[in-house]
Amino acid sequence: MIEILSPAQVARARDTGALVADVLQSLRERATVGTNLLEIDTWAKEIILGAGATSCYVDYAPSFGRGPFGHYICTSVNDGVLHGLPHDYALADGDLLSLDLAVVLGGVAADSAISFVVGESRSAESVRLIETTEKALATAIATAGPGVKLGDISAAIGAVLTGAGYPVNTEFGGHGIGSTMHQDPHVPNAGRAGRGYKLRPGLMLALEPWVMVDTDELVTDDDGWTLRSATGCRTAHSEHTVAITEDGVEVLTLPSGR
Repeated sequence: MIEILSPAQVARARDTGALVADVLQSLRERATVGTNLLEIDTWAKEIILGAGATSCYVDYAPSFGRGPFGHYICTSVNDGVLHGLPHDYALADGDLLSLDLAVVLGGVAADSAISFVVGESRSAESVRLIETTEKALATAIATAGPGVKLGDISAAIGAVLTGAGYPVNTEFGGHGIGSTMHQDPHVPNAGRAGRGYKLRPGLMLALEPWVMVDTDELVTDDDGWTLRSATGCRTAHSEHTVAITEDGVEVLTLPSGR
């Protein structure tokens, strides 16, 4: 089912989105060499609960995971790209960390992800990966709007990713979002322009380009949640929640004050 939100719900989503963005920004600033992934999860929990919000992850138990997720944020490192389960690991200089966060506030969800390199050792490969996902996300946002077909967005994302030489996995991608985190429609990171659902004002989407250096194949970690590149190569992930408006698109997961 595709949910179309009322103007009042979209207004509340602005608050949710700003909270998500502010949490991610805070965690990025605090995550340094030696920071444990479990510390990041604890910090996220404190901020979310302190804001009166609810985590979308703690009780989340989809078919592709092993039982309830049980944590407040996804922490994916290096070859981990999606659904990274926080565990006892201290970040090292040069680690590529992806943080993915979704919460509900005021009855509306928002979802966003960032990738960044920890410490001072910034390999050219890591920087290029991150920049490519960010460029693909910006292109997707620029493409979106009322009357645009879903395939137009997928094609725009795919053109950036494949143009940079990266394989594209379409099993996991963007999605509808509203009163719950994961909804229809699925927004694959590659597709054919002019095809699919026509976007309408009030539709909210989480757009999330992600890539792996040299493969489109994922493997599931022993923890039953973390998805890693099959070859052990590095990965990156960028995501924003957007709302389709009467005259364009609004990015909801920008830090407050921006």
